[in-house]
Amino acid sequence: MKKITLASLLLLSAASLAKGAEPVRFDYSASLSANASTGAYAPYMIGSWNSGRVNGANGIWQDGLIKKDLDLTKRFSWGMGFEYIAGYGSAAPYDRYESATETWTTNHVRQAPFRLLQLYAELKYRSVYLIVGPKERHSRIVDDQLSSGDITRSNNAMPIPGAAAGFLDFQDIPFTNGWVQIDGEIMYGRTFDKDYKQSTFNYYSGLLSLDNWYTYKRCYFRTKPTQPFSIIVGMQAAGMFAGYATHYRFGKITREENRGFHIRDLWDMFFPREGSGESFYKGNSLGSWDFKARYNFKNGSTLAAYFEWPWEDGSGIGRRNGWDGLWGVQYNFPSNKGIGKVLFEYFDFTNQSGPIHWSPTDHPGSDIEGFKATGGDNYYNNDFYGPYSNFGMSIGSPFPVSPVYNKDGMPNFTHNRARGVHAAVSGNILPTLGYVAKFSWQEAGGTGRYPGKEILYDTSAMIGADWKPSVKIPLTLRLKVAFDTGRLRGDNFGAMLTAVYDGSFKLGKK
Repeated sequence: MKKITLASLLLLSAASLAKGAEPVRFDYSASLSANASTGAYAPYMIGSWNSGRVNGANGIWQDGLIKKDLDLTKRFSWGMGFEYIAGYGSAAPYDRYESATETWTTNHVRQAPFRLLQLYAELKYRSVYLIVGPKERHSRIVDDQLSSGDITRSNNAMPIPGAAAGFLDFQDIPFTNGWVQIDGEIMYGRTFDKDYKQSTFNYYSGLLSLDNWYTYKRCYFRTKPTQPFSIIVGMQAAGMFAGYATHYRFGKITREENRGFHIRDLWDMFFPREGSGESFYKGNSLGSWDFKARYNFKNGSTLAAYFEWPWEDGSGIGRRNGWDGLWGVQYNFPSNKGIGKVLFEYFDFTNQSGPIHWSPTDHPGSDIEGFKATGGDNYYNNDFYGPYSNFGMSIGSPFPVSPVYNKDGMPNFTHNRARGVHAAVSGNILPTLGYVAKFSWQEAGGTGRYPGKEILYDTSAMIGADWKPSVKIPLTLRLKVAFDTGRLRGDNFGAMLTAVYDGSFKLGKK
């Protein structure tokens, strides 16, 4: 995938520059970050929402980015992006069971000293795009800067390499006079976190699922955005499939399954159905029903209310999981001076369609007839495909504790029965000084299948500032200070300081 993407970038760049019709603009950014924390990991609000760049307690990192954006004014356009991060971070301890000696040891794992975060090529024709390679994406429903995170696909984990096609933005549906618009995307990719999973797994109990493939789909409808009142409604659907899995119990392998990858899997994951090659439905399908209502006031301010309702199977799609979901409201002031945006969210994953799931299909030969309980959704976990994560970070919302923080080496979301609140505010104190502040509180009690012995709590907060020392020099200094307290994430205090230099240049002749 990376070889194809790089070749595409080189061919597009050479062809465009060879024409010499007009110069091509490239944007670049170079940053240097240093972070320090008191715990084994960076505090929740420093390690999250950064596409998996930094989650270790301490480290120093250099990030480089070069990109060419699509030209939306042209019928045909191309773009590209290349971003890396290099440096050194502290290691986190993970319990590991040695079956040969029947003893427990500690395996220390740190983030790789060099990682490719983005390496993509993209094409646009009219309103349709094609992207090949890993690229950061953004939610259509929540504010990525302030929100606790999109439930289905957030900006928390490293981008997954793949190919995606869809609409650049909402497009008018014919014969509606612009009153109804549609937006959509379909993406297939593959995870490459095998080494990470093998390094952090405890080899005593649980599931080690490797070489999984990933799919993402979205379809939204929007009413006329030029009106004061507009709504977005639709669904996101994602899934993990293919790969192989090894099940462990008390240090012994109890079952191994290798489903590999087949071209037919792409079709079966596009339209999941019974009898598609597995005991029930192929793959681990999940997603959310999404809704957002927005009102523009005459003074230039905006009020938005939204929700994302999670689903893991038919019971969730049919809304049999109570109040589960992300519920939010955001107000944008007409001016960014002082206070620019305010957000409040309520997050609930405690129902999960009930703790019990029983289907006759799962128990061939059973003499129990006429009974079926479709519950036990177990959000972000799956018995074959493992956690909905990439390099230990949640692909969906980071609000439930991601597997990367499990020092006992468990690979799944061990506390997905969670609920709590999240609040954020941002604005500019001075034209050269901006800020953002976040706060969250939650309680969690294990999973539906393995409830915790007691409810655990977490309180987290962060304040960050961006300062541009001079309007003549494209330099930005960023500082984040954050803490966690409680038994859910532990007591952590940390800070991150970043210096960013960005700019642009042009290649080619007029």
